[in-house]
Amino acid sequence: MGKFNVLIVDDIEENIYSLRLLIEDNFDLNIFTATNANDAMSILLNKRIDLILMDVQMPEVDGFEFTLYLKDLEIIKDIPIIFITGIYNNEEYKSKAYEIGGIEYITKPIDNNLLISKLKVYIDIYENLNNSKEDLVKTKNLLVHNSKMASLGEMIGIISHQLKQPLNVLSLYCDCVEYSYKEGEVDDIYVKEFSTNTKSQINYMNETINGFLDFYNPNKKKEVFNISEAINFALAILKSKIIVNNIKVNLELNEKLEIAGVKMELAQVVINIVNNSIDAFIERGIFEKDINIKLFANDSKVVLFIEDNAGGIENKNLEKILDPYYTTKVDGTGIGLYMVKLIVKNNFNGELKVMNSEKGLKFIILLDLYQKKN
Repeated sequence: MGKFNVLIVDDIEENIYSLRLLIEDNFDLNIFTATNANDAMSILLNKRIDLILMDVQMPEVDGFEFTLYLKDLEIIKDIPIIFITGIYNNEEYKSKAYEIGGIEYITKPIDNNLLISKLKVYIDIYENLNNSKEDLVKTKNLLVHNSKMASLGEMIGIISHQLKQPLNVLSLYCDCVEYSYKEGEVDDIYVKEFSTNTKSQINYMNETINGFLDFYNPNKKKEVFNISEAINFALAILKSKIIVNNIKVNLELNEKLEIAGVKMELAQVVINIVNNSIDAFIERGIFEKDINIKLFANDSKVVLFIEDNAGGIENKNLEKILDPYYTTKVDGTGIGLYMVKLIVKNNFNGELKVMNSEKGLKFIILLDLYQKKN
């Protein structure tokens, strides 16, 4: 957190000098000064200012007029302003100062103790706000880290299942070669077929591992990618879990649609949502398990529906389901769906809606369609 920055705006250099001395004797902060509105504006546009001490009576543009102008500028309007004046000390001007957004109105001669006390209050507020912001950033980073660790553990389990099948097949091939060799059945055709089948299994394992590594690559770059490929990759990762639990996945995908972003992040969105459905099926003992995934374009938007028939959740909990650490599962972390929200909104600048459907829960994701320039 940087030092507190104060801007003094007064057309009289002597006033600026005395204020500077008073502040520097009591605080360790940065002081910027301006004798007119133009110079003050230049500082405000180029420096981070935390508080303005504004003289009311100035030539050309007075303090009130300048404040009204500042309040119309988005990047400046929230900077607190303390008015200082030696002339306008009646209630009418005080009311106007507060009406246009001033936080304090101090008349000259300045009560040094009063000004120092007020500055201390606002500096303390500034420091507390910044500490709160830093805590929020740390909390968010911790959530992301925890989510990655949770996903990593689950992904390792999924990948191990993915690799067991081809490894078992390769082991069977080796047994067959040994048996065929003893029986004298190994010829050129047999060797070629063995080589083809073996390479096929090895390529499958290689693609699975590369996909896993790409999924957790911290240096992923944004690109234009095919959405259906990301969806199919996610389902391939979850394939063994889907088969073991006898889940039917129904796909209606427009396979030509593209968006800009990180492909594996969208895959993670699909994985987390589908995983949520699978867990609901298991916990509730649903017999006929269906997950419907639809992908289509609507004007300039891509629409992705993911819907299950696992019974949904209580309406009062719909708004909470995307909150961090909220979960109804016995051993749940409550961060999977929160990560879905973060990725969709922050990384893809998209929209995410969750609602109960007739038989379960429905996720609707809206993303910007990538349209090639002619």
